[in-house]
Amino acid sequence: MTVDLREFLDGAQVEDAVFALRPDYRALLLAVDGLTPAATTPDGATGSTHDADDLLVAAQQAAARALEGRAVEDLPHVAAWRDAYRAFGAKPQRTRNSAEALLRRAASGLPRVNPLTDVYNAVSVSHQIPLGGEDLARYAGPPRLVRALGTEPFATTADGQPVVEHPEPGEVVWCDDEGVTCRRWNWRQSPRTGLTPTTTSALFVLDALDPLTDAQLDAAADELAGHLARLGERVRLERRLLRAGDAGPR
Repeated sequence: MTVDLREFLDGAQVEDAVFALRPDYRALLLAVDGLTPAATTPDGATGSTHDADDLLVAAQQAAARALEGRAVEDLPHVAAWRDAYRAFGAKPQRTRNSAEALLRRAASGLPRVNPLTDVYNAVSVSHQIPLGGEDLARYAGPPRLVRALGTEPFATTADGQPVVEHPEPGEVVWCDDEGVTCRRWNWRQSPRTGLTPTTTSALFVLDALDPLTDAQLDAAADELAGHLARLGERVRLERRLLRAGDAGPR
C-alpha cells in the first residue's frame, strides 16, 4: 500500500498545553515508505543485520566516551528530559525516557531486535536523543502529542497478555484516533503501532529539548534517514519539524 507521507505529516500536531510545559520542545517527525521487509529482518539477504550490528557497536563506544567520568543523568540532554518528566508528575528514577534507558544499557550491550529497530536505537544512543519508531500503516489518523485526560486507552501487554491501561491525567502522551501510542512523552510505546518484520512504512519521532540545538537535531535525523534509505530499493522519506509558534505544516 502506498502511503501519502506528506499528508500524514501535515496532520501531526503538538497541543499548546505541551509547549506551555516546555516551550523549548521540538519534535522532528520522519516518515518513510518503501522499506523492504527482507531488509529489516535478521534473516534478510541484504547484509542489513551486519550493518545494524556495526552501528550498535559504534553507539556503545560513543556512549562509553560520553559517560567517561560522569553519570548518565548528568548528560545535559538527559538532565533536561528528567526535568520535563518531573514537570508533568512523572518520577524519572522510575520511568526513564527512552534515550536514558538505552544509554544505561550501553555498557553491557545494547539489545539486538531487528535491523530497523537496531538502526534507530543506535542513532538514539549516538546522539543522546529520545527516538521512537512505529509502523505508520497501523496508525488510525495522524499523530498528536497532548496532555492526557486520563481516559484514553493504551493497549499494551502485562505478563504476556494484552491489557488496556490509561495514562495519568496531565501526562504527556502521543496518540492517534484509537488511543495512546506512546506514554510519558517517550517512555513506553504501544505494541498496537509497533514495528514488525512486515513493516514497509514507518514513523520516527526525534524529541529535543534545550540544550540540544536544531543543528544537532537535524544531524540525528540526517543520519537516521541515510541508514533507512539503504533498507529498500524504493525508499521515500519526508520530514516535518514541530515547534512552538509554528503557523502550520512546512
